[in-house]
Amino acid sequence: MTEQSTQSSEPIKVMYLSPVGNRGADDGIFADMARANKLPGTEVHITSLPDVDGAFTHIEYRSYEGIVTRGIIRAARAAAREGFDALAIGCFYDTALWDAREISGDMIVTAPCVASCEIAASLSNRFGIIVGRRKWVHQMQTTVHEHGHRDRLAGFYHVELGVNDFQRDHAETNRRLTEAGRKAVEEDYAEALILGCTLEVGFYKELEKELGVPVIDPSIAALKRAEYAAILKRQCGWKPSRKWSCEAPPEEEIARFGGFDEGEAFGNRVVVPATAAVRLGAAA
Repeated sequence: MTEQSTQSSEPIKVMYLSPVGNRGADDGIFADMARANKLPGTEVHITSLPDVDGAFTHIEYRSYEGIVTRGIIRAARAAAREGFDALAIGCFYDTALWDAREISGDMIVTAPCVASCEIAASLSNRFGIIVGRRKWVHQMQTTVHEHGHRDRLAGFYHVELGVNDFQRDHAETNRRLTEAGRKAVEEDYAEALILGCTLEVGFYKELEKELGVPVIDPSIAALKRAEYAAILKRQCGWKPSRKWSCEAPPEEEIARFGGFDEGEAFGNRVVVPATAAVRLGAAA
């Protein structure tokens, strides 16, 4: 067998969906993250929901999640129809992950918690998760357990910062994250850390230097897992299952019920273009 290289003019297409409205106020942060971390042959679209789905700046509350879930489902269906290879839902609650997967056709769907846990589990035996508020812990713990990482979880460490607080005072944010991380590593023996909010972008590097363990930024994790899954889909043909629990709803019912495809699915969009042709190795 020999290793061959195939070249395509079509970039890998990944969408990073911020599940809030707010006229894309944070999209620039995520666009910068994508530019710094994507592969040259990947095109990333940073999107957010239209304000009609609620002009939220965060979805820390389950009631907020309930309102935006419909928008996430519609956005996932729209992204699949646009031909995206993969979609990352940008909230550590992994809001509507299973729902979006069900409606996404051949498009891969991932989210920050599941992606971060998968990466942490590949780097360590036990990891801790630093979260903004104590409010979040119960729901996030349930999500981590559901993803199969109960025995790897050293614990949750809250810093009492809401989503809107992380980017206000970087020095104070970093101080609190470091204090929580030190407790996780030195007292509870965590061998890796995950930052449990997608707006903590950029803080992981300082924590790694200070604490000496891998620190996973969930936004980067979600983007890279989506990108990697897209590569595997193209190279190996591994597409989402549509059998049994993964069965998609009938198109006839979707058309009859309505509400899935009407109106704009996205409120804002920033495109981070590919900068090189896609090259994928193929065994022959």
